Amino acid sequence: MIKNTLIKTPEHVLSAYSDNAAVISGSSTKQFFPHPKTKKYEFHQERMHIVIKAETHNYPTAVSPFSGASTGTGGEIRDSGSTGCGSIPKIGWSGFSVSNLFIPYFQQKWEKFFGYPKNVYSALDIILEAPLGASEFNNEFGRPCLLGYFRTYEQNISNNNNATKLRGYHKPIMLSGGLGLIRETHISKKNITSGNKLVVLGNPGMKVGLGGASVSSLSHYINIQTLIMQRGNPEMERRCQEVINRCCELKENNPILFVHDVGAGGLSTTILEILLQNQCGAIIQLRDIPNIMNMSPLEIWCNESQERYVLVLDKNQLEKFHIICQRENTPYSVIGRITNSLKCVVYDQYFNKEVINLPIKILNKHSKLKKKINTKFYSKKTQIPNYDQINLHDAIYRILHLPSVSDKNFLVTINDRSITGSVTRDQMIGPWQVAVSDCAVTAASFESYYGEAASIGERSPVGILNFPAAARLSIGEAITNIAGVYVKDIKNIKLSANWMIDSSSEKDSYKLYQTVQELGEKFCPKLNLTIVVGKDSMFMKTEWFYKKHKKIVIAPPSVVISACSRVEDVRATITPQLRYDIDNIILLVDLGNKFQALGGTALSQVYQKAWNNTPDVRSTKELKKFFYIMQKLLKNRKLIAYHDRSDGGLFVTLAEMAFAGHCSIDINLHNLGNNIISILFNEELGGLIQIQKKDYEYVLNIFKEKELEHCLYKIGYAYAGDQFTLRNNEKIVYEHSRTIIRTWWSETTWKIQRLRDNPESADQEHQLRQDTFNPGLKMHLTFNPKHDVSAPFNLIRKFPKIAILREQGTNAHIEISAAFYRAGFQPIDIHMNDLRSNSKNILQNYQVLVACGGFTYGDVLRGGLGWAQSILLNNKLRDMFESFFNNPNTLSLGICNGCQMISELKEIIPGAQHWPNFIENKSHRFESRLVLVEVLNSPSIFLKNMEGSCIPVTIAHSTGKVKFRNDEDLKMSENLKLTTLKYIDNYGMTATLYPSNPNGSTNGIAALTNLDGRVNIIMPHPERNFRTINFSWRSHDYLEEDSPWMRFFRNARQQIG
Repeated sequence: MIKNTLIKTPEHVLSAYSDNAAVISGSSTKQFFPHPKTKKYEFHQERMHIVIKAETHNYPTAVSPFSGASTGTGGEIRDSGSTGCGSIPKIGWSGFSVSNLFIPYFQQKWEKFFGYPKNVYSALDIILEAPLGASEFNNEFGRPCLLGYFRTYEQNISNNNNATKLRGYHKPIMLSGGLGLIRETHISKKNITSGNKLVVLGNPGMKVGLGGASVSSLSHYINIQTLIMQRGNPEMERRCQEVINRCCELKENNPILFVHDVGAGGLSTTILEILLQNQCGAIIQLRDIPNIMNMSPLEIWCNESQERYVLVLDKNQLEKFHIICQRENTPYSVIGRITNSLKCVVYDQYFNKEVINLPIKILNKHSKLKKKINTKFYSKKTQIPNYDQINLHDAIYRILHLPSVSDKNFLVTINDRSITGSVTRDQMIGPWQVAVSDCAVTAASFESYYGEAASIGERSPVGILNFPAAARLSIGEAITNIAGVYVKDIKNIKLSANWMIDSSSEKDSYKLYQTVQELGEKFCPKLNLTIVVGKDSMFMKTEWFYKKHKKIVIAPPSVVISACSRVEDVRATITPQLRYDIDNIILLVDLGNKFQALGGTALSQVYQKAWNNTPDVRSTKELKKFFYIMQKLLKNRKLIAYHDRSDGGLFVTLAEMAFAGHCSIDINLHNLGNNIISILFNEELGGLIQIQKKDYEYVLNIFKEKELEHCLYKIGYAYAGDQFTLRNNEKIVYEHSRTIIRTWWSETTWKIQRLRDNPESADQEHQLRQDTFNPGLKMHLTFNPKHDVSAPFNLIRKFPKIAILREQGTNAHIEISAAFYRAGFQPIDIHMNDLRSNSKNILQNYQVLVACGGFTYGDVLRGGLGWAQSILLNNKLRDMFESFFNNPNTLSLGICNGCQMISELKEIIPGAQHWPNFIENKSHRFESRLVLVEVLNSPSIFLKNMEGSCIPVTIAHSTGKVKFRNDEDLKMSENLKLTTLKYIDNYGMTATLYPSNPNGSTNGIAALTNLDGRVNIIMPHPERNFRTINFSWRSHDYLEEDSPWMRFFRNARQQIG
């Protein structure tokens, strides 16, 4: 039924249902990577298509939240990377559904404690730990996590206060999804033949992950977590991905014929799938499989240890592959060969016998998935909401504290959202950086405005009452979320569907069948949408005994939709940030056609009401028309702001737009119906758009052209101030301070941050939210960014070579290379192994050295310390670096992890003896933010003639707090003007409080230089903001392609001459 969507709308789908992920059409742009032979970074014109994948890791997250979410993320990344003959994971997203949180001293009125089985983590513990596991893996691997969702749900729908059966997420949903890029020549896996070699790439096998795939299907929880739980190692996965990248950069000469990640069932399923798909056999040497000591054949063959891939290579390509792996420090082993026997033979050299010798056709036998179920289920009588019992002020307060509605800041800032230097739209919106974005957008290359976009739709509480409606709404929400991006045609959007039910329930099983049939045969074809990938989790039930009574918690029938598309112009993307500095109008587009059902809404949840008249997609034709209108308005730049209507209804949509704009709004609801409660809190599809007043007739005429003007309502405007006013004609029905409303909305994230992070930091950030007069981020320049100081030197077409230095775990080398390339340098990819293996001093061929960001050696010792020690303890490398630093004709730069590393080398750097080291952030968390820095008067060559400028810049680090050896070093550093950048708050003062000072550094120190200004270390990431489109927020009147940070790189080019 799902495949019918491809039959009906096959356009732009290049691969579906046959690989680890789906592939859809992308853009032809200039890709930037090093030449395989010369190692020179160059642009290569080629078409890169889009890889889509989303899956869940629910059971592991229930029994070990951090590791479960970490390995779930890692597994999804490997799926993306092992699509076709290899692809490049680019962005990710994550989502969490759990039961009620019961935050200590912050319990909400709708939360009634039901209990948990002993071997399962509570919802609060899961949400404290699991997002950290997912973010840590993404961060260390080097993939930005740019969107997600968070829902809590636990409800007694039986009207029996002593019920032993509830709906909820004691077995949570942990969603991990991603979007990647793949070359056209690599979309299809190659044919493999007898004699081809089987290779395991990555980690050794360990006694972990045994039976995990089977145990995850149990409704009760047995105490074998240590046996079944996998462990994540993102630094190893980064190394494996670098090997795949190097192979794929060879294009038609890619040595990889077939690649598959190792997941559920370990090698036993991975190798079997390869053999079945290619109808061939294999002879495996069991003891050639890398593993730890004392593992049995069963453990070696079936363990689910992470960060492993199985590749098939032509035997003549092994030497080429070996050279790549050796350079990237990535372990691999040839474990066997392909045969024509149609048998899988596994030989154990230790016991000198075959432990497996079976025809693959036997291994392929599995039961037919057929189940007879009763289809005669009767719907409950419709319960009409009694609005008289609901107080508007109380409803607002409750809904703003519901986690699915409230501020998600605690889930956002722990994720690196700038890595790759391609991100143009992350979660944070506006000068006040409020996490209310509808979607994620990236640029397709450093020389293009084409791009990729992704969004999520999820409306699970509706699924208890009407699962087909919940699925339709989820798709509708994904479409309205991505509607603010110029993707041109709805046919460009492709979907992933992840399904979760309790299959032991006949009713839920029938709901699933109904819903899949509805989406596959009716709904998606009507919208010209294709579901190209997906996955299911069919055992979403938790049961246990408490005082001899059996307790059961069954998850709502759930589907999470991920939507992806190519983008025609990333600059056309609009956000929920309202503007108040122009004559404006706020318009409601009501795709609910004044249906205002409240079943399955936030309102019904916070009052624990089982109203069963639910929202739905009222018209597929009108949804398509709305999308067409949005695309036309985006193309013609007629929209100022846009936000879809979803959880919490119109009230929350208005509030979030006002938060993002830090402004007042005046809204009149008189044309929208008779009841204020249903008007404000229904969650029918729709959205709010802000336009200039002078464009109203133009916008209205477009709606009329598509016969959709009956859905368009002029409801109000934004203006400067702190008022949030709702009217019904002339009567004010609600009026409050926008700042206070935002404070309520953010209290949940504040409370969670206090439990998880440094409470002092959490308190300081929450206090900042309550500053009504906070002016927000701004930019003040003391130089002309249009003046290219490197231009005279680039006219002669001589491009100085710059060493882009990386080590295992480096992940930010591409964007820094692109920034220096634009400035007129020729970047060269230099791995530390190139320096170790070459008898000559390679660095003497370069005038500039750059140490890149990442997590070298997993930052096990301390940020950058392992990398630094590998230099200081190697006499050859120490002499090489010391010679380079002492050469007065050279420049050196360390960014983030490179900054940490070079700071540890200060004993061999002239004029750097007073530098600090960098330790854990004061918040105790990885921090990813757009912050303000001031350029100080210093000897720095990179920041020459930029003094006094205040510029937003991205930071992304967990160990960025400066620590001087003593007060004397701090004093000397200040006296010698070695500090080049300092964090400042939005008032322009030295930042002492979090998050304006994101790591707690003394005096806001963000970057330093040595005495002569040649060696610079900087924790922020100007290389991720060298294009204006890469700022999470930028002033609407700054329209240049190059951001002010390009002066940083061009100053270096000017110096080299």
